[in-house]
Amino acid sequence: MTVVRSVVLFVLAAVAEIGGAWLVWQGVREHRGWPWVGLGVLALGAYGLVATLQPDAHFGRVLAAYGGVFVAGSLAWGVVVDGFRPDRFDMLGALVCLVGVAVIAYAPRSA
Repeated sequence: MTVVRSVVLFVLAAVAEIGGAWLVWQGVREHRGWPWVGLGVLALGAYGLVATLQPDAHFGRVLAAYGGVFVAGSLAWGVVVDGFRPDRFDMLGALVCLVGVAVIAYAPRSA
């Protein structure tokens, strides 16, 4: 159950961080205005909060593992929201990152 909770938290963190960054991008780069930027900042804050809910107590490990989730999630966001079409190297890179997440976050460790 701990792994399932952790995976759900990684996904929620990815949506908050990538969505927040996207909102800031839209507000600034696409000239949609400061309300978009403000929502983005709130979402980025939510990302920071969600990351603290991970069962692992080590900040560096949680953020390192989340980095791989961010890579794969960013590509998925691009596909869903921006019409981006990843090539095989994007897909391979995302897979490598997710394997890294599994090793960092879920490898058996002694106490």
